[in-house]
Amino acid sequence: QVQLVESGGGLVQAGGSLRLSCAASGRTFSGYSMGWFRQAPGKEREFVATIRWSSGNEYYANSVKGRFFISRDNAKNTVYLQMFSLKPEDTAVYYCGTSDRSWPAVDEYEYDYWGQGTQVTVSS
Repeated sequence: QVQLVESGGGLVQAGGSLRLSCAASGRTFSGYSMGWFRQAPGKEREFVATIRWSSGNEYYANSVKGRFFISRDNAKNTVYLQMFSLKPEDTAVYYCGTSDRSWPAVDEYEYDYWGQGTQVTVSS
C-alpha cells in the first residue's frame, strides 16, 4: 500500500530555514503529483506547493512563493520542501500527499494518500 512519511520539522526562529522530506513508497509515482499542505491550529488545511514527479513542474501558493521551494529525487522516491525566511505564521503541521488529478492539484480533496504530518514551529 502507499505510504508517505514526512520528516524534518522542528522549532526554528523567524528568518530561519528548514527542509522537510516526504519519503514515498507503494506505487510508481511517475504519473502523479506530490503536494505539501499545512494546517495550523483551528484552521483548515491549506495548499503550500506541488510538483509533478515526471516533469518536475512546480506550483506554489502565493503566501510562500519565493521563500519555499519544492523538489524531488526520483531515485529515492522522496519529495522535499525547502523553506527559507520562515515566519511565525508558517507555524503548522505540514503534510505531504499524492494526487492523480489535473495539474495543479491545489485542493486537499484531489489527494488520495497523506502522510502523518510533521510539526513546524517558528518563534518570533
